Amino acid sequence: MSLSPAPVVPTGRLSHSAQPTLESPDGALLLRPWTVADAEVVYGAYQDAGIQKWSLRRMGSRDEVLQWIAAGERQWRQERAAQWAVADAGGGEVLGRVALRWMDLTQGLAEAAYWVLPHARGQGVAPRALTTLTRWALDEAGFHRLELAHSDRNEPSCEVALRAGYALEGTRRSALRHADGWHDMHLHARVEGDA
Repeated sequence: MSLSPAPVVPTGRLSHSAQPTLESPDGALLLRPWTVADAEVVYGAYQDAGIQKWSLRRMGSRDEVLQWIAAGERQWRQERAAQWAVADAGGGEVLGRVALRWMDLTQGLAEAAYWVLPHARGQGVAPRALTTLTRWALDEAGFHRLELAHSDRNEPSCEVALRAGYALEGTRRSALRHADGWHDMHLHARVEGDA
């Protein structure tokens, strides 16, 4: 007899099939798994000063990008994380990234993350992509709670989180070291059943 509760998201629920492609409610965005063909876009994204300012990840070469894409495929099969390219549904152009950076199936908990390429900023891409991912994670995949953390200095990211229904729960002081030093981090969350 096990004293541990059953996992909130049963093992195998995600990995039994290919990572899904998700369509935003307005039909304008597709969230799809990254492919090798996206390597140049990903490499360019991580050279952008705006992404470098807030992201803890660096991509120093195209080979590193290819390793990251391959790692994303493994992480899906291992049910540890999931990465999506955010693409324009009409022409397929990559506009950004949305992810569950880590997943804990036992607790039904995951952490969401996102970035948008410079030419697509200010068009509502991030909140729509995050909302699409959130609906899938809570309503279809079966997660109970999604968290999101960003530097308290990153006001646009805070606005995205709030627009996607992630309540601000507090500030983790001096929680992560960015390129310019330690940052306090805002913690947001969406819980199954939130309006």
